[in-house]
Amino acid sequence: MHAFTDIGVEQGIPYGLGKLLDVYRPRWQDAVPTPTVLLWHGVGLDERDVMATLATATAAYGLTVVVPDWRSDAPDEGRAHLLTSLDWTRERCAELGGRGDDAIVLAGWSRGGRAAAAVGVRPDAVGGWRPLSVVCLAAAYTRPAPTTGGSPIQDLLTGNAEPVPFWLVHGTEDTVVAVTASREFAAALTKKGWPFRFEEQPTDHAGVIMTEYDNDVKRCRPATAHHAVAAGQLSTRMLASAAGLLNI
Repeated sequence: MHAFTDIGVEQGIPYGLGKLLDVYRPRWQDAVPTPTVLLWHGVGLDERDVMATLATATAAYGLTVVVPDWRSDAPDEGRAHLLTSLDWTRERCAELGGRGDDAIVLAGWSRGGRAAAAVGVRPDAVGGWRPLSVVCLAAAYTRPAPTTGGSPIQDLLTGNAEPVPFWLVHGTEDTVVAVTASREFAAALTKKGWPFRFEEQPTDHAGVIMTEYDNDVKRCRPATAHHAVAAGQLSTRMLASAAGLLNI
């Protein structure tokens, strides 16, 4: 797989409701359209910048990556922000260099991963739309998701939606969301017969997105520790594989 090193970033694009997003994509001419990745950050407020390292590395595989801000402290816990960013991506993915809206990888970290998983198992929440695949990084699945209001694992087990592939990454040293959360969801996917790939890495909650938490600024920043860099690189390969551009 060819790696693109010249990645362009369009920052601060309004997508609605007063929120902004960034678009990462390689700069090259006459490209064959590829799937688009919609990547949701976690519970932190308007933290699209936290996903920059992961988004840049993912775009290097030839993908367009859309990273919106959203706020979990909104009255609806961010539902309108998340679903509006999905609508924006579906409407514009082709003009951004991607394929149609049937070729969107829906991905998220932490609570953003729970939000993505919920849409994957509850298509009725988004008018029946189905992502190409769903990628969940260090997510939990038992509590209600902001996108649907339901528990992804319960909705998976009790629902009858057509399967979509899931790709899961979780750190074994995660003290924010224990790795058992992804193990339990993987077991539920197995029970329902849904296709998935699950990878555990010896890193923490921030490490799976190639970051480390800086306690002084109360925010994640690009990682320097080997375990986090390695885990984040695996996450990018999982995203590229979920888009069909890589086999791992």
